[in-house]
Order: sequence, then structure tokens, then C-alpha cells
Amino acid sequence: MIVSACLLGINCKYNGESNYNQRILELTKNERVIPVCPEQLGGLTTPRLPCEIVIINGEKRVMRKDGIDVTEAFLKGAEETLKIAKLFNVKKAILKTKSPSCGSCQIYDGTFGGGLVEGSGVAADLLAKNHILVFDEDNYSPEIVDMD
Repeated sequence: MIVSACLLGINCKYNGESNYNQRILELTKNERVIPVCPEQLGGLTTPRLPCEIVIINGEKRVMRKDGIDVTEAFLKGAEETLKIAKLFNVKKAILKTKSPSCGSCQIYDGTFGGGLVEGSGVAADLLAKNHILVFDEDNYSPEIVDMD
């Protein structure tokens, strides 16, 4: 299973910290876990400016808070994450909610004001399109599915 590295305590979050989640660590302790950070895999630095998904001319784009378009880095990170998933025959992923890469149920609304919209991040979307079950840290439970 792929797990967002930040949830496991790896300091890869945009601000250089983690989103350590003891519950996820406990729930996955008997699983084969592959930590990933799609944003780092796409070549972005840590720390980095916050990014959110916006719709421009009907197209999903990822913008930094300063207005720079970083969509290509997010797409590359999603592709690299998918490569890892395929290499290890991964069937499920637990990813960081609300993230422009990893969000699977909700993401920030693109205003950098903390608002949320239904949707998925770039990596979560690509994994799901490739038949990998994507959960976030709030909705994952080992009882939901036993595929590994």
C-alpha cells in the first residue's frame, strides 16, 4: 500500500513539517507500506509555497500562492507515484486529505482562504483512474477492503 509520507512523520509537507498521524501508523503496522510524496517526486522543494487547484478556461491547473503555475510538477509527481504503485502491484493508497496532490474527497478551493470543495488531487485522481483504491486518513479502515 502507498501512504502519503507526511502522514508517517516524514517532513515533506509544504512548510517543511509533517502531518504525522498515529492512527494511520497503527492501522498500517502489519502492512507493506511504501511512503510517497508526489510533490517531491515531481521535483518540488521542501519547504515550498502552498499550492491549490484552480480551474482556468475549463482546465485543472495547480497554482502556487504567488500565482506561479506548477501543474507540470504535480503531473510528473503523479506519474512517478503511479510508477511506484505499478512496480509494487499496489492495490490501495492512503493519502493526505485536502492536498492538491493527494486529496481524495475534498481539496482546497483555489482561493487560499481555507475553503473546501469536493474533488481530488492530481496524484489521487491518477491512481484512482488506474484502479487503485484511494482513501484519505479520515476514511481508511482495514475492514473496508482486504486486497493485499
